[in-house]
Amino acid sequence: MEPTGRTVSIVVPTHSERRWASLTRTIRSAREQTLPAAEVVVVVDHNPAMATRVRQEFPGVTVLENAYARGASGNRNTGAFHTRTPFIAFLDDDTVASADWLERQLAPFADPRVVGTGGGILPAWSRRRPSWMPDELLWAVGVSYSGMPTRTAPIRNVWSANMIVRRDAFLAVGGFRTGFGKLGDQNRPEDTELCLRMSAAGGSWMYVPSATIDHEVPAERSTFGFLMRRCYAEGRGKVQMAGLLPKDQELGSEKDYLRRTLPRAVARNLADAGTGRGMFHALRAVTVVAAVAAAALGGGVEALAAVFEFDDTV
Repeated sequence: MEPTGRTVSIVVPTHSERRWASLTRTIRSAREQTLPAAEVVVVVDHNPAMATRVRQEFPGVTVLENAYARGASGNRNTGAFHTRTPFIAFLDDDTVASADWLERQLAPFADPRVVGTGGGILPAWSRRRPSWMPDELLWAVGVSYSGMPTRTAPIRNVWSANMIVRRDAFLAVGGFRTGFGKLGDQNRPEDTELCLRMSAAGGSWMYVPSATIDHEVPAERSTFGFLMRRCYAEGRGKVQMAGLLPKDQELGSEKDYLRRTLPRAVARNLADAGTGRGMFHALRAVTVVAAVAAAALGGGVEALAAVFEFDDTV
């Protein structure tokens, strides 16, 4: 039987009152779904004053405080472990879900083999999108990018900004790995790591591009410097994640992205620039090359750090 809205709870992690306006929009969109959720849970990350404010201004919303160490993984787990519905949906506090988001993204769970789903993430730029930003690198600002499925299809992993999980499968693997995520200058992919563990335990993930949310992209994330830092951190994070995976579980999606998607992006943009379609295409080609270099540097630094850490233990 196809899941209904009342079988799902929505968990929204938050941490700072600087995001109050965006959090307000997120909660409103969560409460205005065509298939209403059984519960909307806002989890505040070690900020008691903000937790009090959310309770006061959003009656009917469950407000919890992070029961774990600071970070989004513990924040999400606090909310998820509180829920009792068969399905748990996650939204970030700087997103706005489309009205039929739950309705569309719950549909694949009619197949009992599906343990989780993700949906399309659209950029809400605070200023105009940089002309040098290629579609293939939009993941760096937390939105769907060129190369992802355009129709509902199996996928290796989705992002926690727009994710629904089957509760029993989520609990069986212990939820998100706490202490492994985006904190300070670390940018470890806790959502990808969760998806891999849930898949290894049995089951599949589905991507539903029509189940969309808008994700804010602030001005400071629209700079070339931010992109390079993000790619460097991603390179480090992928190496850290690989160290947690079984030896036979390779990062095949990343290899395919590097070997096929990005080279095609460079070739296409150079061809477009050469045929007079705009010199910004040449900038996009250069940006792809720079992004790969930054990620490779980050991965190399992390690999060396792991070697020296190993040497210190022997």
